[in-house]
Amino acid sequence: MLLSDFNFRGNLTVNRLFRFHHLLGAVCLLAAPTVVFAAYPDKPIKLIVTFAPGGASDIVARTIAEPLGQKLGQPVVVDNRPGAGGSVGGIATVQAPADGYTLMMANSTPLSIGPFVLDKQPYDPVKQFTHVFYAGSAPVLFMASPKAGIKSMADLAKLAHTPNGTPFGSGGPASIGHISGEFFKTLSKGNMTHVAYKGGAPMTTDLLGGQIPVGIDVITAFVPLVKGGQIKGLAVTSAQRSPLLPDVPTTAEAGYAKLRVDNYFGISGPAGLPKEVTDKLYSALTEVLAMPNVLKKLEENGIVYSKMTQAEYAALVANQITEWAPIFKASGTKL
Repeated sequence: MLLSDFNFRGNLTVNRLFRFHHLLGAVCLLAAPTVVFAAYPDKPIKLIVTFAPGGASDIVARTIAEPLGQKLGQPVVVDNRPGAGGSVGGIATVQAPADGYTLMMANSTPLSIGPFVLDKQPYDPVKQFTHVFYAGSAPVLFMASPKAGIKSMADLAKLAHTPNGTPFGSGGPASIGHISGEFFKTLSKGNMTHVAYKGGAPMTTDLLGGQIPVGIDVITAFVPLVKGGQIKGLAVTSAQRSPLLPDVPTTAEAGYAKLRVDNYFGISGPAGLPKEVTDKLYSALTEVLAMPNVLKKLEENGIVYSKMTQAEYAALVANQITEWAPIFKASGTKL
């Protein structure tokens, strides 16, 4: 009797445990999609710009940030981190958690130039980043202050061969403008002294005021100034003339065919970003770059967008590093 009573109670206990675990399993199944799919993003996203406000990267970042935030349902906040050829912002990006809440407005400078002109390379531009989305490219513009009397690349070369040579400004040490100037200096065998600014905006101020005769930077911020006659466009480094500045020749037309430089823009993050995060970012950015007002803004600043897969963008970064790094090292340029 006692044994049968024990069996009855034991079976009752087992049945209750079975029902409890079954219910618990059902609750977990219901909760699982919320944990996996509803997490990103649930707070603002930081978009690091590796140059000061007003430059090309800053313009692209601010053009993209607001509509991207609307697509994702969270604000995208632009965070300017200039310095060390873009490497200050690059370091901040690679050191951030790989959760999608810290991204970088990538371009040629912090990825293809900056790391290779420091005494110690601060990060690997391929292995320590997740390259998410290609946002377009723009050529470099050689330009002069109207007060300098420089009308062409030939005039610039002549000035560079005078006893004192000529200074030229760029948006920063090891910026794409700096490297383009050093490249021209090598090709023309002239004497040019680099003057580094903390971004394109302060360089522009001195160029307009005549404090510096020559400026070299991405075309983006300078189109209206060239059109308005405040700055003289000397040459663009693209294969074809820019449709925004059709009267400005290419460097090839000016006799420097090897001086071919394109500055790309993209969204990158720390290495190891989860696939669901990169997929969501890629999808949202694709929608943003399909918006007519966004495309118009980029085009007005000389940026040409063409769709790339994430893999194609990552390959572009790697290929440019392979092509450019030896040139920078050979130039002896150091920060």
